[in-house]
Amino acid sequence: MKLKFGLIFLILSLNFTLKLSSQTSINNKLIKPEYLTKGDTVAIVAPSGVLKNYDNYIHKAKELLKNWGLNVIVGKNVFNDIGHFSGTDQERTLDFQMALDDESVKAIWCARGGYGAMRVIDNLNFEKFKQNPKWIVGYSDITAIHSDLHIENSESIHAIMCKSLNELDIYNNESVLLLKKTLFGEKLSYQIKGNSYNIEGDTKGQLVGGNLTLLHCLLGSKSSINTDGKILFIEDLGEYLYHIDRMLYSLKRAGYFDNLKGIIVGDFTDLRKNTTPFGRNLNELILEIISDYNIPVAFDFPAGHGEENFPMIFGREIEFSVKKEGSSIIFSD
Repeated sequence: MKLKFGLIFLILSLNFTLKLSSQTSINNKLIKPEYLTKGDTVAIVAPSGVLKNYDNYIHKAKELLKNWGLNVIVGKNVFNDIGHFSGTDQERTLDFQMALDDESVKAIWCARGGYGAMRVIDNLNFEKFKQNPKWIVGYSDITAIHSDLHIENSESIHAIMCKSLNELDIYNNESVLLLKKTLFGEKLSYQIKGNSYNIEGDTKGQLVGGNLTLLHCLLGSKSSINTDGKILFIEDLGEYLYHIDRMLYSLKRAGYFDNLKGIIVGDFTDLRKNTTPFGRNLNELILEIISDYNIPVAFDFPAGHGEENFPMIFGREIEFSVKKEGSSIIFSD
């Protein structure tokens, strides 16, 4: 009798393990929206900061997309002005939700970052989006939306926004040209310049991450991503070194780095100087914090708030090879 119950328990345990393994495998296969073709429609929305006095870059964005053979619609509340925000939370949610639900829209391009996406993400419904997935493009504050999309098992694109076009030659800028290639499905790979601080190694995994401040702010919420087995990208703007140190330690204490496969460090621009010197540079403080983990780390990837902002497909598996003299990132098809 004991043997019989033991066999039953073993069978049930195996079934549970197989089911769990199957679910994990399914969850690792993220939704991949269809790449764009000429004649498709792109929606421009503003889920974050106000666009006051920035009409020019919306016009440039429309001009660019039309030059690519795409149709353009602009959210009706994009130019609203509610203090810091481009409309009330309800208005910004409405524009984004309409773009998510509209089957004719094949990509959503965020007008700018700033702050505001965290105030609307809990109001968004992704059910129709999952039936008709589309690319969502943005960076910085849009990290909050990228994180929710990853939890919803969808890929998304970390790349320049409409505001980024304001000072650019839109027909010759490399970040712009790379965004077009990404949206239209051309193979994406990068060779990164070397850095003596790089931690060498070869690995692969899904790429996740974004703005460090947003990743830190999302900790403990339902929008905080699971980084197990993944490769983390980070960037930020206008922070003190001790702020960056504190945020990274918060991520470490939350287990963010425990099962990481690698780290890609983007631009940390316009660092602020404290009255008390921190005693180490950015690269040194990052390496100190992750010294307990045997993972490759590449510095100087051209993405974030710097002059270049090369697109990356979040959720896509990459092959990541790091050496002192240079590194490579190859996105799977």
